[in-house]
Order: sequence, then structure tokens, then C-alpha cells
Amino acid sequence: MLWVAPGRAAPGGGPGTASPGAAVAPRPAPAGCRRRGCRPLDSLRRARRSATRLNCAVQAGCVLTKSARVDSKLIVLIITAFVDMMGTLIVVPLLPFYATRMGANGFVYTMLVSAFSLAMLISAPLWGRFSDRYGRRPTLLVALGASAISYVIFAFANSLSALFLSRIVQGAGGGTVGVLQAYIADSTEPKDRARALGWLSAATNAGVMVGPLLGSGALVLGRRGIAIGAYNLVLGQKAPGLLAALICLANMYFAWQFLRESRTVTRAARARIEPRGRSAEVIASVVLHPHRPASRLILIYAIGLGAFMAVTSILALFLAKRFGVTAATIGYFFAYVGAMNVVARALLLGPAVDRFGEPRLSRVGTVLLALGLILIPLSPSIPLLALSLALLPLGTAFTFPCVTAMLSRVISSDERGLYMGTQQTFGGVTRVLFPLGAGLLWDHAAIGVPFWTGALLVAATLFLGLNAESYLKPAPAPPAPAIPAPEIASATPATVEAVTE
Repeated sequence: MLWVAPGRAAPGGGPGTASPGAAVAPRPAPAGCRRRGCRPLDSLRRARRSATRLNCAVQAGCVLTKSARVDSKLIVLIITAFVDMMGTLIVVPLLPFYATRMGANGFVYTMLVSAFSLAMLISAPLWGRFSDRYGRRPTLLVALGASAISYVIFAFANSLSALFLSRIVQGAGGGTVGVLQAYIADSTEPKDRARALGWLSAATNAGVMVGPLLGSGALVLGRRGIAIGAYNLVLGQKAPGLLAALICLANMYFAWQFLRESRTVTRAARARIEPRGRSAEVIASVVLHPHRPASRLILIYAIGLGAFMAVTSILALFLAKRFGVTAATIGYFFAYVGAMNVVARALLLGPAVDRFGEPRLSRVGTVLLALGLILIPLSPSIPLLALSLALLPLGTAFTFPCVTAMLSRVISSDERGLYMGTQQTFGGVTRVLFPLGAGLLWDHAAIGVPFWTGALLVAATLFLGLNAESYLKPAPAPPAPAIPAPEIASATPATVEAVTE
């Protein structure tokens, strides 16, 4: 019996065939063919049909293999991220209207914004160690529980102190985005990590689109009342907060029921010990040596993010004063910006990086972000305002991912996590301080000054990234001189290190 391996050329012919008249040495049949007259090609076809049925079962949701288990975990994470961000954006767009109704001015309201960032900045290291010790799943459940409590406090808040308590509780809970990103890193292979993080970003931005609409709708419905039999339940201002809390509790139950812990990676992370004091050294290096490539990229990220957050913190106040936007209509503006963010990150970012490269695209994003901040207070109508607002998600989508990607390439792989954490630390500091400055300018300067100040800060980061291409390209190798072999050997590691970085 002649057996020709599938996909392998027989002597003198194409794959799996033999030339007429060619002498082909017979090969023994596979071990599975034990009976006389067995046709191995038919057995192969039957095996392929069985594999096809197995693949269909996996795609239908049957968790049968290790890779399928990873995929199902990612689906749960994406759903959790979407619902969590949806609940958050039910409340956040309404916060300035609740605060001003209780007597807050611009600076006091931006203190509410900064209170959340400050609480998260302080608690993040504690929750990071908690996550390494007890796992991602308990940390995520705690963060979701803290968010639910904060939404209930927000719903029944009748004073500014209660609003501050609401924001501090949610920030001290550690936030969920960082935990979800760590969960993605734990649950995926390095080659699939960028795609999985892209799915997570798309899910959170979809939540940004839906949440504000639900918040404004809940507020309108709460004022009208909900008919329950013969009783009309009027929740009024409490409706958005209670809806967000209910969604958060449902999300918490969903995560508790379906999300599984990634124990293996957590134990491995626990075994890694950072040199004591190394984080402080890196932070000091960014401040004392701002000319270094990593320091420049961290400062671009922190200053740009802080300016963007400062302006967005007073955006609702601007819309209310200039265009008469209310708590019932603010959701449409946030949903529009969220939709533009999805389009920018899901459809435009990848092709733009391929065409322009990360250094040039980051500068394009910086220009778009600064231009948007300049034009917003100059917009005389809603259509022109929509065009100006569209520049913000385009600018942030082109700037921050490219800067982060470049940072990961200019530092060694063994310190990548350390520098990424330092970048987030500087970003957290600017998210606390810059909104306070925007609030002061809102109270004591012209209506456009906070926006133009933010644009100036963003534009200033262009000078930090003018020669970013040189960070990513190794120096050209000089012509090889006639030198002894030992010198060549000593020069080789340096060249390899330059190419790697």
C-alpha cells in the first residue's frame, strides 16, 4: 500500500502526487491504519471533518481548549469594562450641574474632579500590592463595590461635602481600568496583548458613548416619575445615581460569577522583586534630567494629559454658560465625543501609524489637540463647536498611544514596567493639579483663557518631541576598520544594545 504524506511532494511530482512512471518508494502506513485495505487519505478527511466540527463547537461558546478559555475570559473582561464605564459616565457629566446647584464655583467643582484623581493616586500602590498578593479578581470586585457605594452617596447627596465623599470613595477604591489592563496582561500572550488592549479600549469608549445618554434619560424620567401600579415613583435627582449603582452591582455579580483568576501569572509577578528605591530614582531622573529621551516622552504625556483633563473638567461649565446646555442635554455632547474617540482609535489610528510613524503622528496629534482647545471658545454655533470638539479625540488618539509606544522602545525591557508606572505617576499628578488651575482661571479670567492656557501647554510639548525620530533609530554603524578581533568582540554588545533600544 502506497502512503504519500499530505502537503509533501512525492519524488518527481507536486504535493502529494507521484509522476507517472516514476519509481516511488513505498512508505509504511500510519500506526492508526491496522486493517487491510485501509485508505489513509479517507482517514485524513474524516479527521479534518471532526476538527471542523470541534472548531464550530468552540466558536459557538463551548469552552473546550485552553485557548478557548482565554477567549471566554477576554469576553467577560470586555463586557465588564463596557458596563463599568457606562455606569461611570451616567454620573460624571451630571457632576458639574449638581455641584453648581449646591453653590460650587469653578474652583470648587474642579476640586471635586481632582479629589478623585488624588484618592486614586494615593491608593494605587496599595491596591497594586493587594492585587499581587490576593489576585486581580478580588481587586476588581472591591473597585466595583466602591463605585457602587459612591454612586449611592452621589444619588442622596444634598451638600458639597457629600459629593466630595462620593468622589473620594470611588477614587480610593482603586478604579477599575488599571485592574482590567492588568487582567488583560495576565490572560493573554505577548503577541495578542496589543489586540486585546485594543478591544478593552473600544469597550470603554463604547461605554462613554452610551453612559451619558442613560444619565440624561434617567434624570428626565426621574423627574417625570415611574408608574408602578397605582403608585407614581418620583426619584428626581436621585435617579441617575441609583441607576449607576444598580448597573454597577449587576456588573459586580457578573464578574463574580463568570470571571476567573489568573493565578499562575500572579504568582510569577509576586516572585519578582523590584530594587528598593529604584522608583524614586527614576522619578528624580525625569525631573533632574528632562533632556533624556525617556524623560522627554514622560513629560509630553503628563503635560498633554493634564492640560486635556483640565479643559474637559470645565467643558460642561462652558457649554452651560455659552450654549445653555443643561443636565438633561449634556449627555449628547459626551456621547458625541465618545463616538469620535471610537472612530479615531478603531479606524484611524492604525493606518495613520503605518503611514506617518509614531514620532510624526504624535506631533500631528499634539497640533490637533492644541488647535481644538483654541477653537472651542471661539465657536459661535453648535455645528462649529462640534467640529472643534472632534479635534480633541483625534488629538488624544494620535498623541498618547504613540508617546507610550515610543517610551516602551527607548528603555530596556527589564525596566519597561518601572518607566510605564512612572509615566502614570506623573500623569496622575498633572490630573490633580491642572484642573485646579483651570478652575481658578474659570472664576477669575475670561471664558476662553482656561482653554487657551491648556493649548499653550500642549503646544509647548512639541519642542520636547521635535527630534523623537532619533530616539528610535540606532546610530549608523561606521565603516569596519582593520582592528584586532578582541576589539570587534567588545564592540558587538554595544551595537546590539543600540538596535534593541
